[in-house]
Amino acid sequence: MSAQQSRLIRSMAIAAVLLAAFALVGGGLVALTEQMTRDRIAENERRARLASLQEILPADHYDNDLVSDTVELADGTGLSLDTPVMVHRAFEDGEPVAAIFPVVAPDGYGGPIHMLMGVRVDGRLAGVRVTRHSETPGLGDPIEVRRSDWIHDFEGRSLGEEPEKKWQVQADGGEFDQFTGATITPRAVVRAVRRGLVYFEANRQLIFPETAEETSSSR
Repeated sequence: MSAQQSRLIRSMAIAAVLLAAFALVGGGLVALTEQMTRDRIAENERRARLASLQEILPADHYDNDLVSDTVELADGTGLSLDTPVMVHRAFEDGEPVAAIFPVVAPDGYGGPIHMLMGVRVDGRLAGVRVTRHSETPGLGDPIEVRRSDWIHDFEGRSLGEEPEKKWQVQADGGEFDQFTGATITPRAVVRAVRRGLVYFEANRQLIFPETAEETSSSR
């Protein structure tokens, strides 16, 4: 083997080693960046989720991890959901406070209206927030809390105090205001919220089995 061939082989070997080193370092940097990005994205999603939950139930009303303390219910038909229902549970000093879960009004004017609603353990509404909708701007969007106080009218209401006929907009003989030129939107929301209350009552023991255990032990 000539000296020139030896130098060529040595140069190729060095290049291969350098290429492997660059690949190893590059792969490590990509993996590290992906890990850091994934954690950051997950944390941002968690914060956004917590913020939406705390719009319904303020932080000083509970002391557990509201985002991760959940129970999944298989049947979401009562809420017009095709998927299992993820219910966030609020506790204070170990005692159940409220449950927050999604509900859909399928009969909005522009299509389904997606909401989060919170129900206190005594069956009273903690709050309702619209999370997504396609209602007509200027007519149906007063269901958004940033555009109107209308959605706050649900707070404190319950099935026990409100006969079913009152869970309608005023145009239908109920107690809830409608919007000028847009009765369909509030009508759909009112009906969906009432269905949510019925759903909570039907699934209370699945959401808060602690209350069922306390009742049994006190007998």
